Amino acid sequence: MAHRGKRYESLVQKVEEKAYEPAEAVALAKELATAGFDETLELHLKTGLDPRHADQQVRSVVLLPHGLGKRVRIAVFAQGEGARLAGEAGADVIGGDDLIQRIEGGWLDFDVTLATPEMMGRVGRLGRILGPRGLMPNPRSGTVVNAEDLLRAIGEARKGRVEFRLDRTACLHMPLGKASFSPERLLDNLSAAIDAVNKAKPAGAKGHYLHTAYLKTTMSPSISLDLGATLALAGRLS
Repeated sequence: MAHRGKRYESLVQKVEEKAYEPAEAVALAKELATAGFDETLELHLKTGLDPRHADQQVRSVVLLPHGLGKRVRIAVFAQGEGARLAGEAGADVIGGDDLIQRIEGGWLDFDVTLATPEMMGRVGRLGRILGPRGLMPNPRSGTVVNAEDLLRAIGEARKGRVEFRLDRTACLHMPLGKASFSPERLLDNLSAAIDAVNKAKPAGAKGHYLHTAYLKTTMSPSISLDLGATLALAGRLS
């Protein structure tokens, strides 16, 4: 077991062994964010899905209403008109074979990748590099878009578009913004995330879709969420 420092152990003492209401959990998470930088609030969900089955996969996106509180670096695989439109939309780096070669050489200084459909035949060879990092463009996650949709896609990425997918332990993980956000903004982002997860429930799901939910910041212990109260947040912003 990893050794925990005195700071972390002191934070653990502030977390009761109970399931917290969402607003109470958000307030506590902000209190626990005492590291020397602006920590990120994270949501972690344990599902009842079996990742081995194709009809029980989850891969979707959520547009957080208050963003993530950081500048998102966007790389776009496009040429011609697509490259021109991506440049006008403010993408950080745009390219075709030159960008592919740059990534193959080890450059990964970006947070989101987008690609036009005609580029995917060449971008596919980056799967072993981008796939494990959750950066591979994919039509199901809305990151393969036609040139005329690049302005919208880049704008959404800037505002706080977060992709989430089921991992091998049947869990979902996503950031919800910075600990310095107001409680109201964090609760709004949490509500949007829960709504998106509910809508992404796969057809093959059996029994209870979600089993547990936790909040934590980058350097703090986790806080158990009352699952019923958390699920009730879905649709709160609509």
